[in-house]
Amino acid sequence: MTTSPLPSADGDTARPGRFRRFFRHRFWDEADVRRVLPAAALARLSARVTESELRHGGEIRLCVEASLPMSYLWRGAAARERALALFGKLRVWDTERNNGVLIYLLLAEHAIEIVSDRGLNRRVNAAQWQTIVDGLGQSLRGGLYEQGLIDAIRAVEGLLAEHFPPDPGALRRNELPDAVVVI
Repeated sequence: MTTSPLPSADGDTARPGRFRRFFRHRFWDEADVRRVLPAAALARLSARVTESELRHGGEIRLCVEASLPMSYLWRGAAARERALALFGKLRVWDTERNNGVLIYLLLAEHAIEIVSDRGLNRRVNAAQWQTIVDGLGQSLRGGLYEQGLIDAIRAVEGLLAEHFPPDPGALRRNELPDAVVVI
């Protein structure tokens, strides 16, 4: 479970003041998500999740959100809190082997969160998660949103395959949708 603020265009990684934060979030919307990840990219990412899940016994969800809801902004909530809420709302925690992973991007704050369920989280250390976040952050800073997410899926896939390999005798059941969630 990791968080990483990406530097803004002016290189500022500090938390903006309350007014600046409200302002920043009000100017990001779903169209901005579609600009950095057009429909074809979202389809390829969804297909990559589907393909990945054939190689392990876990579940991966991608969620890209333009900006936080006003209720989160009003109380000064961090991207981490929103990622945890979506982890529950999207039922990533509700997999049979407790091995779901949510990769969450908050565009307005350039934040990355990876939230994993307890079955996987107890087997993967913070440095391993941070390596994935750092790689994704580097790609996003270069404007390579789709490639960065593909690389992150591949890295999470490797961890899931190591700790939850597919059971060759069992019928593979897809417990969660593979489509990218855009908010």
